[in-house]
Amino acid sequence: MSVDRVLLDQLYRARLMELRERAEAAGYRKNGSVEVLRARLIRNQVMQDHDLGWEGIQSMPHQELGEALKIFGIKSSGSHKERRQRLWLHLNHDSRRLTVENLAEMEREKLHTLCRKLELQLTGTRTVLMGRVAGVLASQGRGWGQIKRSLRRNGLPDVEKEPVKISQPFELEEEFIVVDVPETPIDFLQPISQHLMEDAADLLSKNDGKKEVPELKNLATMIQDIERMIGTILNSHGGRWSEQEEELFLRIAIRRGWQVEDELVSTRLLLVAGRIAEAKGSRETAFQELGATPVTAPKSSMKDSDAISRIRAKMTEAEQIISGLR
Repeated sequence: MSVDRVLLDQLYRARLMELRERAEAAGYRKNGSVEVLRARLIRNQVMQDHDLGWEGIQSMPHQELGEALKIFGIKSSGSHKERRQRLWLHLNHDSRRLTVENLAEMEREKLHTLCRKLELQLTGTRTVLMGRVAGVLASQGRGWGQIKRSLRRNGLPDVEKEPVKISQPFELEEEFIVVDVPETPIDFLQPISQHLMEDAADLLSKNDGKKEVPELKNLATMIQDIERMIGTILNSHGGRWSEQEEELFLRIAIRRGWQVEDELVSTRLLLVAGRIAEAKGSRETAFQELGATPVTAPKSSMKDSDAISRIRAKMTEAEQIISGLR
């Protein structure tokens, strides 16, 4: 596919406000996350000559689908059907909102539509439909919804870099984040329930009908170590589980000698880690003092209370003596 690589490079490196200004100037909707906006602009300004509707995606040859996925900056490997699913998801949904966890809140009609667009069977109860969509989301993992980190940081390697120009200065809006802080600190070091641990191990070793992956089977046997590692990270990061914590988690895993270099393995491991972190009470922002779990939070001892009582008694006695001298 022949595209404007200079423009594509700029869109890869652009930040949210820059993308919003581009969208507004071109008359496109400017709502959505940074990745939703980026995909919208690439679709309308770089891939404007291609039919990227559902029917158009269905008619794309295998190689052309791979090229389109590369242009959007996301994973391009996989079967013909997987590529179609990934491209449609990337162009029509926000990966932060369309998650396995959020499927439970969807109505049957929406799940039915998702199954149709993802080329899945349409019969069955709401739970069956939800399971089919969840299977696709789990297998696609982090292959859609955000461009590759190298493209976001450096853009295209063979394009001369030009700063993204903004026609008019803009004012940064001050953002206020309201965090609900629990009265009692959460003990992230407390193990999750046994059935959740077993579910995590099963998801980690699941082969999705494909050949078994020995690395995933091996990681499933270390689910307790994985759970403890996640708890330690949450405890030291104030309960936050975000991209930064995921990167730290993978770095620690590699240092321990775990075989997580394969993209399928790392994607599945991060999916399981995210579910364990959520079960432990994690959030996208830190919400409690670092390390302040009920286990590690400072507690007043009896000795401290006795010492305070003695000091108060001495102060009262001193005040009485001073009053008598006046």
